[in-house]
Amino acid sequence: MLHTISNGILTVSASERGAELQSIRDRRGVEYLWQGDPRYWADRALNIFPYVARLTEGKYFLDGELHEMAIHGIAPYADFRLGEKDAAAMTLELTEEGWLRQYPRRFALRIRYALEGDRLSVASEVENRDERTMYFGMGGHPGFQVPAEPGRAFEDYRLRFSRPGTPVRIGFTEDCFLDGTEAPFPLEEDRFLPLRHQLFDQDAIVLRDMAREVTLETAEGKPTVTVTYPDFDYLGIWHAPKTDAPYVCIEPWSSLPSAKGRIAVLEEQPDLIRLEPGKTWRTRWFIRIHGG
Repeated sequence: MLHTISNGILTVSASERGAELQSIRDRRGVEYLWQGDPRYWADRALNIFPYVARLTEGKYFLDGELHEMAIHGIAPYADFRLGEKDAAAMTLELTEEGWLRQYPRRFALRIRYALEGDRLSVASEVENRDERTMYFGMGGHPGFQVPAEPGRAFEDYRLRFSRPGTPVRIGFTEDCFLDGTEAPFPLEEDRFLPLRHQLFDQDAIVLRDMAREVTLETAEGKPTVTVTYPDFDYLGIWHAPKTDAPYVCIEPWSSLPSAKGRIAVLEEQPDLIRLEPGKTWRTRWFIRIHGG
């Protein structure tokens, strides 16, 4: 089921399946969110929990026991329940019901979408209802239409980071596991990443030590979408590899996937969030639409 909020500037819809955004339109009706063409990528804006990206062999250890979990955890495949809702905000909630075999912790995950002028706030809240510590990753995976205007090409756009610098690129194997390497990822003029389809021939670009805000804009500097992620240490940039896919994903990540050939032990993975029993963890990130 779809649920919609609007404030006269933006209209946003999300599905109960995965609490996934389905549409972000401005007051003119222009769509900014990728619409899930299965020729390239059938999803639109996944919510990632409790593990970011891939697990080696789709397995991990927790409490000394082996478990299985799909790419990006359980949130993308789960049915959330609608909680509080008003004209400009809504909360979708997931509990562990039906998911304990994949992730043996009792929890509540709430995702709240709220419109703030021309900005969409995406707030995530994890409540540990278990008697044991939770170990988890969190992330967003929204895709945005590129080109954003008729008559433009994908190569007419770039990503602009909010401050100059040289991020570090995390090394991945061909099958998208950590390979243990890192390297500087120079940007044009220390701020710009011009888009071209070949950037993604080896799959995602995953960065650390990057600015915590990035804007999709034309090469002339006309902005389309700004994503701000103050609490996230990693950023994924992606579209379907070796295609001419007309979108780009801008993905805030709290943690990284498994190392090649090593089944993850969640208690030992240093970048995972650790949440003690009875505690609640919160974070927010933002999508600003530079519409008409």
